[in-house]
Amino acid sequence: MLSPKWRRTISRLFLIPQRYVLGIMGLLAVCNAYTMRVCLNLAVTQMVNNTKSQESHYDPNACPDDSDLLVNGTVSSKPHAIFDWSESTQGLILSAFYYGYAITHVPGGYLAERYGGKWTLGIGLLSTALFTLLTPVVVKAGGATWLFILRVLQGMGEGPTMPALMIVLARWVPPHERSRQGALVFGGAQIGNIFGSFMSGFLMAGDGDWANVFYFFGCFGILWFLAWSLLCYSTPNTHPYISDEELKYLNETVTSADTKSVRDPVPWKAIVRSVPVWALLFAAVGHDWGYYTMVTDLPKYMTDVLKFNIAATGTLTAMPYLAMWVCSFIFGWVCDVCVKRKWHSIKTGRIIHTTVAATGPAICIILASYSGCDRYAAVAYFIASMALMGGFYSGMKVNALDLAPNYAGSLTAMINGTSTISGIITPYLIGLLTPDVSIFYIIRVIGRVARWCSG
Repeated sequence: MLSPKWRRTISRLFLIPQRYVLGIMGLLAVCNAYTMRVCLNLAVTQMVNNTKSQESHYDPNACPDDSDLLVNGTVSSKPHAIFDWSESTQGLILSAFYYGYAITHVPGGYLAERYGGKWTLGIGLLSTALFTLLTPVVVKAGGATWLFILRVLQGMGEGPTMPALMIVLARWVPPHERSRQGALVFGGAQIGNIFGSFMSGFLMAGDGDWANVFYFFGCFGILWFLAWSLLCYSTPNTHPYISDEELKYLNETVTSADTKSVRDPVPWKAIVRSVPVWALLFAAVGHDWGYYTMVTDLPKYMTDVLKFNIAATGTLTAMPYLAMWVCSFIFGWVCDVCVKRKWHSIKTGRIIHTTVAATGPAICIILASYSGCDRYAAVAYFIASMALMGGFYSGMKVNALDLAPNYAGSLTAMINGTSTISGIITPYLIGLLTPDVSIFYIIRVIGRVARWCSG
């Protein structure tokens, strides 16, 4: 531990308080997690050569090619598409990540509560970054089977991300700042989707090799780990250069800022019997069903159904997540203001924002399913859907901090781990129902998913 003199000297080098430094690094952590998670969703459109299946299957409902949206008026070639995978195989590969992701949630939450969130989060994301770097080599050597196994391992590395972040935030963020900090940190998911989609499209535009996508995001994840290791700590009391003023403020306002006291075991029996926890669980499953459908299949929808080229697909896929990210801050600010001015309670605010984030997107996705080949209408509905989903972060996402701040990691692990089942089911289900990339079936699948999501 640094002496008080050195701590004060180093703390002056930072223009913002350490809890905001942590918030920014947390945002980048989630951003990295999502770029490495979703980069395959766009890359797979250039890895698989489905020309034969498209030539042998005529679909009168398919959208016509639009020369304004394609390269030189023709469908762009896929010079690096060396795999011949069916739609169901692609669905299995896209869902493989979530098998590993679900497995390590509870162990990750336990490790974060026992040993601190810093290294639990950092080492997990570092392993995912290394696996991402290895993806091109592994898939070329072992095909779909090896890629499936590698994606499971990537998911296992990312499983502790949310529980560990919840533990860190519970010990760093005062209650009245949690909606905004939650919007900042967990909005990193949308930054990751935006950055991942745009950069993937950019790196693969023209004759770009899909392998570059994995090399780029793998290196980006390693750089984040180095910065996280140097700048962030599990608790304010273990931070070597936090200012005395901020340390005093956090110890007075954050219930779990001091971790020196012996903690009781996680009260699993009370958690399982809690009605608010079950409400949170069902809300998470509904949200993730719609969200994972968008994340995993929107790029394929843009490419195979609406017939955008890969560069346009990257840009247009990013737009809904940009809308969600911006709106998450708006929802977070509105919630904090209303609570601070006592216009409604924290509980009421969580309910309102969760309701908006669940029903609004479902309605918009249903409308998108009826837009047919009207590309602009479909994209507009997708953007509106994700914008309304921005209320999720100031609603149920930070609710674990309200329900059990001392056990936020374990509670988040249980909620996230269970809701991840949606990510396992939806890609494979859509792959089974769309064996010939038929727009007729894809439209109805998206509509059904939206209806299931809305309950």
